[in-house]
Amino acid sequence: MFGPDGIGIPYDHLALRVRTPTGPWLADVGFGRHSHYPLRLDSREDQADPGGVFRIEETDEGDLDVLRDGVPQYRVEQRPRALGDFEVGCWWNRTSPRSHFTRSLVCSRLTETGRVTLSGRTLLVTGADGAREERELGAAEVLSAYRSHFGITLDREPVVTTFTGNEQKET
Repeated sequence: MFGPDGIGIPYDHLALRVRTPTGPWLADVGFGRHSHYPLRLDSREDQADPGGVFRIEETDEGDLDVLRDGVPQYRVEQRPRALGDFEVGCWWNRTSPRSHFTRSLVCSRLTETGRVTLSGRTLLVTGADGAREERELGAAEVLSAYRSHFGITLDREPVVTTFTGNEQKET
């Protein structure tokens, strides 16, 4: 994935190549703010989508960069990988203090009218027109938001678990 300092650690995101009779497609449901529909992997043209304008560009090494609105989002290797190849990236995302996943819980989904995201106690609702409504929730509201927006029923507010050495700490 691309960040402020360029390309990040390898194998920290999994996207799927789907082969159909109409050609190869990139299916990526886990990237957060991304395309709403699969992208053509064999096209190097702009691909308009409710999530933005996407383009797939080849790198000098034969990989593919996925751009949204002209900004690189992540690089797709063309070589097949086993699920186990992603274990180290998963571990880093789960334990590194530099990973945004260790700083806040994030639950997000595409809706009929945009996207809804709960990050910690911040509820962000984005409309199809890009308008964003953001508000801080109390503990009881967090449980209600998980239930109403995501269909998740919890008996207590979730917490971020961090790891320092061999110790586990909830925050």
